[in-house]
Amino acid sequence: MSQLSGCALRPMSSTDLPLVLSWRNHPDIRCWMYTGREISPQEHAQWYERVSRDNMRSLLIFECDKEARGFVNIHRVADWGLAEWGFYAAPSAMKGTGRALGVIALDYVFNTLKLHKLCGEVISNNTRSLRLHEFLGFKREGVLREQHFDGERYWDVYRFGLLASEWRSICTGKNL
Repeated sequence: MSQLSGCALRPMSSTDLPLVLSWRNHPDIRCWMYTGREISPQEHAQWYERVSRDNMRSLLIFECDKEARGFVNIHRVADWGLAEWGFYAAPSAMKGTGRALGVIALDYVFNTLKLHKLCGEVISNNTRSLRLHEFLGFKREGVLREQHFDGERYWDVYRFGLLASEWRSICTGKNL
């Protein structure tokens, strides 16, 4: 993991709200969200107040060299080790940030939280996220046909899953 030296996750705090909101509302990020409209600061603060008290969630900031470069939301949905995730790199982040964020986040999910399985959803026209999930070892587990409407057309949503055993196998076989 030498290329990831200096990168880590830390818990999100209320002081991160303006930065995370600016990322979330950036057109290059929000176009891939189920809620594609801009989020107000009040709505964002209410969301944070609600979910930050949920002990089944981990709201994390991805940093490299102490600079915030992304956001990760891990939501444990079953006590036996099942979680879902959502994430994004800062719009201005350099190429490769998404991969580094993914590797660090998956290490956290499987080695720190000791979860069994992580799931995610990707809107079918988000080719960068599709490729990232495949690079990280996720398997396509299903298609939710025309599940998302972006205001102009319907898009399929792909469901992905990654098991802890698959992640361990990937880590030993790839130079992550």
